[in-house]
Amino acid sequence: MSGRDLRPIGVFTALAFALAWLFALPLWFGDGLASPWFTPVATATMMTPAIAALIVVFFVERPQQKAWTLGLWPLRPVRRLLVYSALGIFVSIALVLVALPVGALLGVYPADFTNFSAFQQALDEQADTAGAAQIPIPIGALIALQIALLPLAAFINLIPALGEELGWRGWLLPKLIPLGTLPALLVSGVIWGLWHAPLILLGYNYPDAPGWLGLTAMVAMCVLIGAVFGWLRLRSGSVWPAALAHAAFNGAGGTYLLFAAAGEHVDTTQATVLGWSGWIVPLALVVVLIATGQFASAKHPSTPPSKKGRLPAHPATGQVTRE
Repeated sequence: MSGRDLRPIGVFTALAFALAWLFALPLWFGDGLASPWFTPVATATMMTPAIAALIVVFFVERPQQKAWTLGLWPLRPVRRLLVYSALGIFVSIALVLVALPVGALLGVYPADFTNFSAFQQALDEQADTAGAAQIPIPIGALIALQIALLPLAAFINLIPALGEELGWRGWLLPKLIPLGTLPALLVSGVIWGLWHAPLILLGYNYPDAPGWLGLTAMVAMCVLIGAVFGWLRLRSGSVWPAALAHAAFNGAGGTYLLFAAAGEHVDTTQATVLGWSGWIVPLALVVVLIATGQFASAKHPSTPPSKKGRLPAHPATGQVTRE
């Protein structure tokens, strides 16, 4: 990679990290994760990679086809876009859910797949607090309904997820492709993981772990899950499947509470998709994708309309290609 490539990558990374820390300052100087401002701060922080990418695209690189550079366009071929979007949603949900029985089999996730006792306890406590009668729906049916509605989270959470994906997979990953696809996935995953530091060091996701362990676990998870999101980006030539996958992943993240045993502690450094037992299936998936050549970034037929005297750009990388 040349200095011309490294400069915008450095500017983007510095901006994304600096803005994330800036946005998190109210939590650090306030009540931390217990702050009433936590949700708006966390949501705003998710937008910082997009802000950084837009600043670099509009003021540093200034390419002719900005939407292509960010992966926002084109929305065709429609069939390819829809297929990879659907794959992103359901594969993300599956990775979150399959981590739970794997963790249970390995003895690190205290599961209750029969009576759903932790969820039942939470419902009972909420009913007592509200002074209302218990919900007249079998607990199993309520669990099934919650799982069935998970794909909707991909659309409900799309905007904040796009705030991240526009930066990480929309802009950064294609810029790192000259390193080679696998190194690009590794580097972008590490950067994505470290970017979470302002919240992870406050105890987010890993409340029982020391900061260094929580951040290390977050980086490892981001490398694996980021490789799956990167596969969606490179194969589809669009950021939208990765954004939908990210949104679905976030929406499914709390499902471990549905299947836990009442009164048992869940250590997220070991259990759920955040912990080591939850990385086994994503790692196996990434190995299969590599072995089957799924990360090969073949040129797609949908290229931006070329200017007179200019060659079309690759839809995934934004780089000029020769026919």
